[in-house]
Amino acid sequence: MNQASGVSGSGVKPGSPAHYRFWPARLPHAITLPSTSLWDNLETSARRFPDKAALVFFGRVFSYADVVQMAEQLAAWLHGIGVRKGDRVLLNMQNCPQLVIAHFAILRANAVVVPVNPMNRSEELKHYISDSDARIAITTSDLAAEMVQASDALPIEERLAHLLVTDFSDAMNAVVAVDDAPPAVWSDWLVKHHSRPILLHGDVHNWDHVMGLASIEPPVMSVGPHDLAILPYTSGTTGLPKGCMHSHASIMHNAIASGLWGNGSTENVVLMAVPMFHITGMVSLMHTSLRAGATLIIMPRWNRELAGRLISRWRVTHWTNIPTMVIDLMGSPDFDQYDLSSLVYIGGGGAAMPQAVAQRLYDQFGLRYVEGYGLTETAAPSHSNPPDAPKQQCLGIPFMSTDARVIDTETLLEVPAGQQGEIIIHGPEVFQGYWKQPLATEAAFLEIDGLRFFRSGDLGYVDPDGYFFLTDRLKRMINASGFKVWPAEVEALIFGHPAVQEACVISIKDNYRGESVKAVIVLRPSHRGVVGEQDIIDWCRQNMAVYKCPRVVQFVDSLPKSGAGKVMWRLLQEAER
Repeated sequence: MNQASGVSGSGVKPGSPAHYRFWPARLPHAITLPSTSLWDNLETSARRFPDKAALVFFGRVFSYADVVQMAEQLAAWLHGIGVRKGDRVLLNMQNCPQLVIAHFAILRANAVVVPVNPMNRSEELKHYISDSDARIAITTSDLAAEMVQASDALPIEERLAHLLVTDFSDAMNAVVAVDDAPPAVWSDWLVKHHSRPILLHGDVHNWDHVMGLASIEPPVMSVGPHDLAILPYTSGTTGLPKGCMHSHASIMHNAIASGLWGNGSTENVVLMAVPMFHITGMVSLMHTSLRAGATLIIMPRWNRELAGRLISRWRVTHWTNIPTMVIDLMGSPDFDQYDLSSLVYIGGGGAAMPQAVAQRLYDQFGLRYVEGYGLTETAAPSHSNPPDAPKQQCLGIPFMSTDARVIDTETLLEVPAGQQGEIIIHGPEVFQGYWKQPLATEAAFLEIDGLRFFRSGDLGYVDPDGYFFLTDRLKRMINASGFKVWPAEVEALIFGHPAVQEACVISIKDNYRGESVKAVIVLRPSHRGVVGEQDIIDWCRQNMAVYKCPRVVQFVDSLPKSGAGKVMWRLLQEAER
């Protein structure tokens, strides 16, 4: 099932991989990357289409010229406070125009974006600050207190020196039309101006003040395709998240390829409902759309009624999502009032789309749901279904320029079609390695036929047509509505509760989210009969991102252990299943 490196053109030749028979018409199998930075994509679009809508946020339109001007203003400020080539800058926000502007400003300052999940709490944020060696962070006012608390808890030499804070209202019109209006329940965090906390041994700055400073020139661009650009974090079996080193080139590949694959054009109107801190939203939507000169309709978080109104109001053409969003929207009592006729592309990943829902999309709207597959380490898609020949509940075929195979986990030899093994990936979108983790990097790769393959940790098989299917995981991971939850990380956080003596985290079936988190806990003798299941759940909600929190807690007298004393989590998982 391998694909030779450097192949171009879409003609199928004898001996070609099976999936070439289903390759999107007129597309090459591989692409040549430009020798430019990611900033150049935005700057070029702004030069070509200065007055075109780049971002739309609750009815307020930001042109391409606006976005570039604000990004350059912020880049100059970052340089002025000491940001230099290769420095890491934390970006902790829900979706909003400021996230896009700050993301590109960091790149324009020759620095590295460290995207952070805005659901993380202070205990989790400490690791992102200290491990990335970031001394500057940009966030929204509703999250600023958590960031300050995290920084202040670190040793002085690891704390933030600068925190830039913005309000969502900095990017909103004073009056918002009904069709664009946010839900009333969002007002507390969306509209409310939160007080600015004080940062120990550092300064807190206001977004509007920085944007109002006298204009100065940003630094000379000095980064190229092989320089570090993005440092997104992913967790794993060892607990603490690891930074994935992505260059301008690895992100560039998927930004270009995603646009070609989805028949992208300048006229695309894209609903940005998935989070932009996540690799899919960041690369396949934000970078892809802005490179093409398309328009992004931004939602800060999911709400089905708002999504229905925005698709109708702005004539959205492309919607990449997670399946639970589609299920939720189609379950709305107002669904028949929304006009989805403008949609020409709908797809996503993170979880399988139920066959019945996919069939309803096709029967009612003529839309084929296009599923894809990728990891933080592969800049989102390493596989995608051909838009005109998708298979349901399928990862798709290897993406452009990509060689993907299935190998035996013991012999490391490629297995025949239909046989289960580990999915491995080689391509220009694959990351360079884990930040400051040489041993983890070495373990994540293997060499076959002189090529460096990333070991996904996912088990699957290839069918006779060359399509990949997921069957199981080698890595211990829970998939909750497309969010990856790593049990070892959750366990490490739960141990912070004074009542917990031992803990083991497993997955439980969830008809809506796919999977949810369950914690099996041994209480300390002093707390038995005093602390209840709900007490643990409430504590977790205060100390970790909500999607990681256990939905179910079970108290037991002891956990099963091996002869070496290790908790045998597989026994608990198999018993749950």
